[in-house]
Amino acid sequence: MSENVPSSKIDTKQGLYLISTPIGNLNDITFRAIDVLRKSNFILCEDTRVSKKLFNKYKIHAELISNHKFNEKKNLTKIIQLLKSGSVVSLVSDAGTPNISDPGAILIDECRRKEIEIIPIPGPSAVTTAISVSGFSNEFYFYGFFPEKIKDLKKDMINLFQLNCSIIFFISSNKFKKEILNIKDIFSGRQILICREMTKFYEEYIKIPVEKLDKIKIEMKGELTIVISPKILQKSTSQKLDESDKRIIDLIINKLSMKEISNLINFKHKVSKKEIYNYCLKLKNEK
Repeated sequence: MSENVPSSKIDTKQGLYLISTPIGNLNDITFRAIDVLRKSNFILCEDTRVSKKLFNKYKIHAELISNHKFNEKKNLTKIIQLLKSGSVVSLVSDAGTPNISDPGAILIDECRRKEIEIIPIPGPSAVTTAISVSGFSNEFYFYGFFPEKIKDLKKDMINLFQLNCSIIFFISSNKFKKEILNIKDIFSGRQILICREMTKFYEEYIKIPVEKLDKIKIEMKGELTIVISPKILQKSTSQKLDESDKRIIDLIINKLSMKEISNLINFKHKVSKKEIYNYCLKLKNEK
């Protein structure tokens, strides 16, 4: 795309602009986004060093303000004052659409309260990019980043397991490697799509059965976007508890009641609730 972007004939309105930026390839930006960025008085950046690469390419010279999760509350009064004074302020994240697992919610909420206009400039998003190439159901649940604590992560995985739709989440490659066994246990019987370096030269999309996750030989770095297919509901009611079901029960036996576990596993595989209850009782007695 040419860097000589035509300027809009309509004057830019005052307010806060939420501007989507490329998730990798710097050419993936709209004419409108560049136009508004060039007309902005101030641009709020998650990391100014990252944003400068894009701004230098498209000759964007607005004043940059660092605005990330550690200082967004501190910045709030200053930014609201700039907006109230008539400045055009844009918000960008390091990549993709602002406020999607990135800072922004606090400022947006305050702008709503102060009746400051908020204008979205749509564009790239890792979420929609990943679901578009997955081939899975277009009914999806976007989770965001998994929590740092392992116990919280397992609990959230179990909650996600109950959803009958595609599931999308972000995760670091290191954490993903550590959680492969849990992902295999909880999401057995499904397909998984691993997206890395999206839109970049070495972009890669790996789609395999969850059961084969530990067979992957590629070297994974950075952050990954993961898509898991919807679960397949079993019609049979005569199934027995398999090893995967038992491992899930082992993980959640101290987090949910036996009734809740019975309902959960029964919904997944239509295993007899009595059999599930008896297995839970056995585990409780062994502890």
